[in-house]
Amino acid sequence: MADLITAAFDTEPPRPSVWRKMRRNSGTVIGGTLLLLIAAIAILAPLLAPHDPVAQDLSRRLLPPFWHDRAVPEHLLGTDHLGRDYLSRLIHGARVSLGVGLGVILVSGAIGITLGLLAGYFGGWIDMVISFAITTRLSLPIVLVALAAVALGGASLTTLITVLGLLLWDRFAVVTRAAAQSLRHQEFIQGLHAIGASRARILFLEILPNMRATILVVVSLEAANVILLEAALSFLGLGVRPPTPSWGLMISEGRDNILFDPWLIALPGAALCLLVLAVNLFGDGMRDIMGPERK
Repeated sequence: MADLITAAFDTEPPRPSVWRKMRRNSGTVIGGTLLLLIAAIAILAPLLAPHDPVAQDLSRRLLPPFWHDRAVPEHLLGTDHLGRDYLSRLIHGARVSLGVGLGVILVSGAIGITLGLLAGYFGGWIDMVISFAITTRLSLPIVLVALAAVALGGASLTTLITVLGLLLWDRFAVVTRAAAQSLRHQEFIQGLHAIGASRARILFLEILPNMRATILVVVSLEAANVILLEAALSFLGLGVRPPTPSWGLMISEGRDNILFDPWLIALPGAALCLLVLAVNLFGDGMRDIMGPERK
């Protein structure tokens, strides 16, 4: 009986699930809520936008937002220098930022995770070659290379996603390589070798699922960098082409009127800041949640 009582007290309490930890973390709650809200706005943009974001009306150019005396009820956030509804352009601009972020993360993640898995699992000369490729990529300035590549390839959404995806895979590769090196010596991996499991099954069905938490943290932190790079390139005229609404392009178009109509820059700048803040809050929260488990 004494042994049973001792065993009952020595039993560890069940560990809280990741979902429960996310609900207890203020960063993931606030950041995740903002991300879901912005994503919903982007998905429902054709239904939420009150006007066509590219329709021009020069007779109504540079109308102020609703808090000004000269505001027009039909345009709550005013119009730009070509008479286009600013609220509609802000709503559709969320689709560009999230679309570029998602596209670049998919391209760079596929490249970096694959290379990291191969380097960490096989080691040897494969690890040396991939490590040299990672070092070479880290020596390249991302902004300058992206500027040159987009300028040569032409400014378009497809070119932008391709160029950034080919430049931002290094962090995925470094993190995945380290995680694969740690997992390949685990007992369950050695057991799979003993029963004759194929390398493809071990890599993609056993090792990769066990590092999903680490990859999720990298995705959330890298997405903010991608969104800012897209806005910077669009501001310089090397991102999406006009008249496609982009927050970086809207800031660039409004800089000539910054002294008289500062809201042309303040509104897309605030939207961009809010999106990056949401991504960073969510990423920091996930890092805090997953960090102890990784250790």
